[in-house]
Amino acid sequence: MVTSLGVAVVGFGWMGRVHTQAYARVPHHFPQLTVRPQLVTVAEEVPGRAEQAAEQFGFASTTRDWREVVDDPRVQAVSITAPNFLHREIGVAMAEAGKHIWIEKPVGLSTADSSAVADAVSKAGVQGTVGFNYRNAPAVEAARDLIASGELGTVTHIRVRLFSDYAAHPDGALTWRYELERGGHGVLGDLASHGADLARYLLGDITSLAADTAIFLPQRARPTGATAGHALATGGELGPVENEDYVNCLLRFASGARGVLEACRVSVGEQNNYGFEVHGTKGAVFWDFRRMNELAVSRGTTYQDQPVTTVYVGPGDGEFGAFQPGAANAMGYDDLKVIEAYRFLRSVAEGVPYGATLADAVRSAAVLDAMVRSVETGSWASPA
Repeated sequence: MVTSLGVAVVGFGWMGRVHTQAYARVPHHFPQLTVRPQLVTVAEEVPGRAEQAAEQFGFASTTRDWREVVDDPRVQAVSITAPNFLHREIGVAMAEAGKHIWIEKPVGLSTADSSAVADAVSKAGVQGTVGFNYRNAPAVEAARDLIASGELGTVTHIRVRLFSDYAAHPDGALTWRYELERGGHGVLGDLASHGADLARYLLGDITSLAADTAIFLPQRARPTGATAGHALATGGELGPVENEDYVNCLLRFASGARGVLEACRVSVGEQNNYGFEVHGTKGAVFWDFRRMNELAVSRGTTYQDQPVTTVYVGPGDGEFGAFQPGAANAMGYDDLKVIEAYRFLRSVAEGVPYGATLADAVRSAAVLDAMVRSVETGSWASPA
C-alpha cells in the first residue's frame, strides 16, 4: 500500500529548489516506494520567495517563520536547506517534534552542532539523511566496490580535489557564507566537507591530518538586498571575509593509507572540478564529477606501464538503472539528489537508514574541526 507523506522545505534558495524538484521526480524513478511525498508547506523569510515557490511547485501553504512548521500536524518530514548557522536549531526542533529530516551538509558550524542534531534524531527515533550527494553517483559506488574487492591491491593513497570558481569574482556579495558566525569555516564547510565524506566513504576512517588554509580575497561588498546562490554586489560597503577560501590537507587513514584533500572556492578557470584518484599496489581508479558516469581504471599484473581503461557505469551500478537503460547514457547532478530523496523516503518507510546519515555528518565535521585545530597549532591533529 502506498501512503502519503507530508513534507516541508525550510529555506528556498537554490538547494531548496533542488530538494523540491527531487521530491517531484522520485516517484517516477522509484515507483516501488511505499510512500509518496506531498508538498505541504515551504518556509522562507525573504518576502515573496515562498509564495513564488508555492505557485511554481504546488506547496499547499507558505510561511516566513520556520517555527510554524514544527507545530504543523500535516508535516511528517522536513528538508532543511537553510544557511549553515540555522542547521542546529532547526534540525533539533524538527527532530524533537517527531519529524524526519533531510538536512544539507555540513549540518551546522561544528562537530558540536552536527552532534546535537544527530542526538536529537536518535532520541526521537526519526530518520535523518544528510546531503552528501557525490557519494550517490553510481560511478563512485562502483569505485568503492572496486576498492573493497581488492582488485587494486592494498590501497596506498588517495587525492581528493574540489576546485570551483563560485567565489572567484571580486564583486561576489559578502553574504552569510563569508562570516564565521553564520557560514562557519568557509570552503571547509562548503566543499571540504564533501571531500572528507568521500575520502571516508572510499577508504575508511581518517585518524590524523595536517592542514593549511588561506583567504585570497579578503574583502567583499555587502549586498543591499536579498541574495540567492552566489550573487554579485557592487557599490556596497566593503566588509572582511572571515573564513577560508582555500584548504590543503594531508590525511592518514586507519588502514595505513595516506591522502591529500585540496579545496578552493576562488579557482579561476575551474567549474566544479571535483574528483578523486585512488592508488593501490596493483592498480588505480580515477573519477571526475564533470564526467560523472565514467571511471578510469588501471588493473592487472604488469605494474609498470599498466594501461588505464575508461569504464562507463550502467544499470548494474548503484541506482543508475532507475534513470537510464544502458551504459554511457548520462546522468546529471539533480539525479544525485533524486537518489538522495529516494534513500531518505525509503528510510522513513522502512525505519532503517539508507544513504548518508547524521553519523556521517558528525564524522565529516570532526575532520573539519581537526583541520581548524591543525592550522591554529601548526601541527598534526586527530578528528575527535
